[in-house]
Amino acid sequence: MKLLFYRTPRLPAPETGFPVNRTKRQEIFARLRAANPHPTTELKYGNPFQLLVAVILSAQSTDVGVNKATRPLFKKVKTAASMQKLGEDGLKDYIKTIGLFNTKASNIIKTCSMLVEQHGGKVPQDRAALEALPGVGRKTANVVLNTAFGQPTIAVDTHIFRVSNRTGIAPGKNVVEVEQRLLRLVPDEFKQDAHHWLILHGRYTCIARKPRCESCCISDLCEYKHKNIE
Repeated sequence: MKLLFYRTPRLPAPETGFPVNRTKRQEIFARLRAANPHPTTELKYGNPFQLLVAVILSAQSTDVGVNKATRPLFKKVKTAASMQKLGEDGLKDYIKTIGLFNTKASNIIKTCSMLVEQHGGKVPQDRAALEALPGVGRKTANVVLNTAFGQPTIAVDTHIFRVSNRTGIAPGKNVVEVEQRLLRLVPDEFKQDAHHWLILHGRYTCIARKPRCESCCISDLCEYKHKNIE
């Protein structure tokens, strides 16, 4: 998905040159919202179960690759019970282009068994129950809770970790530390969509090797010392 960023009026950069504080964070997220008012995941899915499967498959894989594999899969499989019926070997036929597909197929079928046996085939809306499922860690649980159920969680991946540290929004030494700081520091009005804004910003603008600082809507608020501006 190609993001289209529209020019929006900017407020004067608050305390430019000083560390990111509450005022700066407010302006940073206000600009991200203005550029993309309704952000969402780039994974394609039709219901919470399909989203859970897609997120499990996305570990160490691209959303584009996952969507290519799940497009025909999700036409056939829409519930945990139907995935169980497909079976591990049947699932592998659909996802063999995705990295670690053997392990992921095994985890998904085991997860489906737990969903059917313990949750009536439904995806639980509880973190502990989600993290008890094979192949589901904290990041996957956060994505499902946020995207499928509207909970203000923030799943920190490599993109969000990079953006949070580079900009100074919520620096931390590891993903858990960054997540905890984001949950504490992101203004409440932006918390629901913060995950998507940050991941998309890291994926398309604040990229790893040569960040596109000249086209960045928050460049003047960012604390990165090596901005790529000519």
